[in-house]
Amino acid sequence: MLAATVSQELRRIVGDAWFRDDTETLVSYSYDATPLYQSMPDGVIFPASTEEVAAVMRVCAQHRIPVVTRGAGSNLCAGVVPLHGGLIMVMTRMNRLLEIDQDNLTATFQTGLNTKRFHTAVEETGLFYPPDPSSMIICTMGGNIALGAGGLRGLKYGTTKDYVIGLEAVLASGEVLRTGGKLVKDVAGYDLTRLLVGSGGTLAILTEATVKLVPKPAYRRAMIAVFADLPAAARTVSQIIANRITPCTLEFMDQATIEVVEAFAKIGLPVDAQAILAIEQDGDEAQVEKDLQLIEAICKREGAIQVKVAETPEEGAKVMEARRSALAALSRLRPTTILEDATVPRSKIADMVLEVQRIAAKHNVRICTFGHAGDGNLHPTAMTDARDAEEIHRVELAFEEIFDAAIRLGGTITGEHGVGHVKAPYLEWKVGASGIGLMKRLKQAFDPDGLLNPGKLFAETRKRVVYTSEPGAGNEAGGTKGPEQAGAGETGLSGASLEDGRDSAAKGGA
Repeated sequence: MLAATVSQELRRIVGDAWFRDDTETLVSYSYDATPLYQSMPDGVIFPASTEEVAAVMRVCAQHRIPVVTRGAGSNLCAGVVPLHGGLIMVMTRMNRLLEIDQDNLTATFQTGLNTKRFHTAVEETGLFYPPDPSSMIICTMGGNIALGAGGLRGLKYGTTKDYVIGLEAVLASGEVLRTGGKLVKDVAGYDLTRLLVGSGGTLAILTEATVKLVPKPAYRRAMIAVFADLPAAARTVSQIIANRITPCTLEFMDQATIEVVEAFAKIGLPVDAQAILAIEQDGDEAQVEKDLQLIEAICKREGAIQVKVAETPEEGAKVMEARRSALAALSRLRPTTILEDATVPRSKIADMVLEVQRIAAKHNVRICTFGHAGDGNLHPTAMTDARDAEEIHRVELAFEEIFDAAIRLGGTITGEHGVGHVKAPYLEWKVGASGIGLMKRLKQAFDPDGLLNPGKLFAETRKRVVYTSEPGAGNEAGGTKGPEQAGAGETGLSGASLEDGRDSAAKGGA
């Protein structure tokens, strides 16, 4: 627990109601949306302003208390699990949309703002913010920025990093940093804005952001193309791009995913198809119709066995909603769903999917694949059971091989989920020892005491939940007899033991 004097200092900054260290709150903030990972914080704080964030960080710097910044906790890389205890800083009170500037086509907001709420407010003005992570109903804009979120529209419009043009952030020392602004051009020194986007809360705490907006597309239409084999679907993706067409959305589902999504969404998907492309285009109506006609011709030429263009906006929305429902649909199959992301060049999509299928068969685990075919970002998703330690081990081995395969095919270990704690052991595979060394020096420059989100980005002992009971046995919280220690800091989500063996080197005030 934090020292009583430290707790009192923190309460004075935010008010008694906004600092909590009761057991229920600590457990609630000990995990995020990533399966298998949990670690207890020592306190949870809810600041309401940049000034309060800065004051909290000055206290934490003085007492060397680790701080993990959190929005909605919807990330999938164990990005906000407090592996070294300390303080969880929840940003959701800082949720104001400060300005939509229609003259400069920008918006400024506090980083705890809900993503869906932001999209709705922007579109009501006739403007458009393209990045659309699938979790937008619950996630925050700050979380999107911290992890460099993508989404279904990445092919045509890019991802979060392409839209953030200014930031307000608090450094580990409590200093306030402002970068960029409402500027189209700005090359004054190092691009600190871009450096902070995707840094996962390891360099600074983001409190406000300014993003650029674009005019809202006047028209959109969707279609589905069905294929009897994977190579035909992959060729189609390449040919669409080669013909200088950039769809708003170009999504992929393999046969296993199609079957599960259809059982969930019931929109008439052919469950015996080996692959489906869900395609949407937006823009000027005449150009959209012209693009869709050409895309349909390409699909048929490359071997599509069925092409269906949505007749109404509602039908098109169902097509995209079916794709967005893939994770929810797959989650119905087994108690634990582990969704990963690996990105390869578009021309290697079929090779990557076949590699996933081969690796899944080798390790006798069930993995379905869907994702953003247009930008090569695939989501191999394992359906498993956290209570079966032996099966979880096989799943981990399978994903290690999948990340290796992605790199061999010219890709990367993560296209949009971020590194967090889960991907840290594999980061050096992608960036090399020199890349890791440079990143560590940047971390040292921003955060010399290592207080901000420790245990993320750079590999250390992995903290995985290991269950000891048979699947289905025991209580409703997971049927566990308690966590089995497989390494320092590992805990079980059942709550049988929440002592996490944390490294106390950076916790002199705790």
